[in-house]
Amino acid sequence: MKRLNALPEYSFLRIFFLFFSSSFLIAAFFMPDRQEMIPGLLKIFSGPTLSGTSFFNVGGYSATFLNMALNGFVCTAFFWIPGEKPLHAATLVTILTTGFGSWGIHLVNMWPTMLGVLLHCLVKKERIGDNTNAFLFSTGLAPFMSELMLRYPNDMVTGFSAQGVALAVLVGGFAGFFVPAGLDNSRNVHKGFALYSAALPVGMTAFLIQGSLYKAMGVEIPTAVTGLSMESPMIVNTFCGILFGSCILLAFLMGCTPKDYWILLKDPDQTEDFAAAFSNAAFLMNLGCYGLTILLYYNIIGAPFNGITFGVIFCMLSTCNAGTHPANVWPIMLGYAVASHVFQFLSPIFGATFTQHLHSQSIVVGLCYANGLSPIADKYGWFYGMLAAIMHFCMVTTVPVLHGGMCLYNGGFTAALVCLLMVPGLERHFMTKHERKDYIKTLLHK
Repeated sequence: MKRLNALPEYSFLRIFFLFFSSSFLIAAFFMPDRQEMIPGLLKIFSGPTLSGTSFFNVGGYSATFLNMALNGFVCTAFFWIPGEKPLHAATLVTILTTGFGSWGIHLVNMWPTMLGVLLHCLVKKERIGDNTNAFLFSTGLAPFMSELMLRYPNDMVTGFSAQGVALAVLVGGFAGFFVPAGLDNSRNVHKGFALYSAALPVGMTAFLIQGSLYKAMGVEIPTAVTGLSMESPMIVNTFCGILFGSCILLAFLMGCTPKDYWILLKDPDQTEDFAAAFSNAAFLMNLGCYGLTILLYYNIIGAPFNGITFGVIFCMLSTCNAGTHPANVWPIMLGYAVASHVFQFLSPIFGATFTQHLHSQSIVVGLCYANGLSPIADKYGWFYGMLAAIMHFCMVTTVPVLHGGMCLYNGGFTAALVCLLMVPGLERHFMTKHERKDYIKTLLHK
């Protein structure tokens, strides 16, 4: 097992992606409704996937796990392209896209935007392998593609049509064509303080398309057609417990000790690639421990374990190799808890009805992406991380108005907006953790 730890990061990640995707495939055959696996998968393919649509309700448990596995295998296949070497961003997009396999992305609606990225590669004469992340991040617009293929401009689902597919290819091609450029520029906007960097260009593109095809045209924005009633804490906790526990065990067998992981947790720098900076085993240990932390948090607050919440666990986990761990996420969780209780106290004073409880669906999903603000806690300290989370809490349920629920990266888009508001003030008026330490040392030596 220790040979795995000695592999180059890209070689280890290829193996990990196969292991990760296969775990969902195996689980699909253990679900209580496994006899409905294929019919359920076809229902997922042929229905709208607006944000808020739980695939547990659409196709059942077994079909949802199968869909997540298929998403994972598609991502994995991209990173086996000759010359492509997956690193920390590949971990993020693979786990993220797999997580969306339970509430937004499937094998039908992921391709139109990818065609746009392919067109970009052909026009700019760039290698496909150099734009792998762009291909996969473009699927954040998958719900839009389903709407265009299945019911635009109607509110009722009319089914696939040649006109709908052509419109999805045209719009998806336009959107996907500009994703690589957006990804390259996004970091300049948020300066690395929002880990879900792709959310900004994808979210802005969704804003533009929604405004053009719906608001400007006078077309009513449709709503999700399924509820969130199908829940199973047992299925979610059992699967996640086994998967995350297995990762911790494998990390130990690969040579990662508690001391090694403690070094990762106490790292004073904004490390963006744990496998490269520490070891493959340390990354795997973080995946397991961080995953269990998320699972424990959702159990403590009483989150509903439907298809969306299940997928959100992996969407939140996706940054486990890109800078996020329990030690820099707890301020974000604390900020959400503080915000919820403060506004719950203030709401009756203003005669309002409070709905943003920690266990409410929108807030559970919102926290998933608020963890992408952990670099603020890393650089400026836990208090500023908590403030960033409070700002995210206030904005995350209003941002969907911009894209009509058709962008899966809503919380990541919100995190980028928080950075636009907060980071300039932090850089102008406040010291980083390192600067504060140096300042205190200077005072003590005087």
